[in-house]
Amino acid sequence: MSITDSQAGGRAAVRLLQGYMWHPQDADVDLDHYLPRELELPDPPGMSGTEDAHVLWDSVQAPFAFFENGEPTASQVFYQFTVLRVYDERPGNDALHADASAASQTLNPLLESTPAGVGWQLWEDLRDL
Repeated sequence: MSITDSQAGGRAAVRLLQGYMWHPQDADVDLDHYLPRELELPDPPGMSGTEDAHVLWDSVQAPFAFFENGEPTASQVFYQFTVLRVYDERPGNDALHADASAASQTLNPLLESTPAGVGWQLWEDLRDL
């Protein structure tokens, strides 16, 4: 699907949240034990049957050499983290922002329950994939 397809009223896959997660290389952390692969979010107003949001993470090279406190990132395993949702028609930005907020509120207690040493940095994205 191209962006012009979604602008013309076709299906649209939209990133709601984007960011990174990490943990020490020697930590035995399986994110599947803490995070779902799908999130149930309410349908945007006026839209029914919208798919659940998909939660994805993939191992990546550390996107920066040092944390803000000066600690090197080389001792950490990094993941690119994305929450996306497919819509039959792309909703407006207010509805997308509401979905991103709902996803963030749903994920927050799950992220807080991860073991000590797991870190994350997530932000709202709202760009089409």
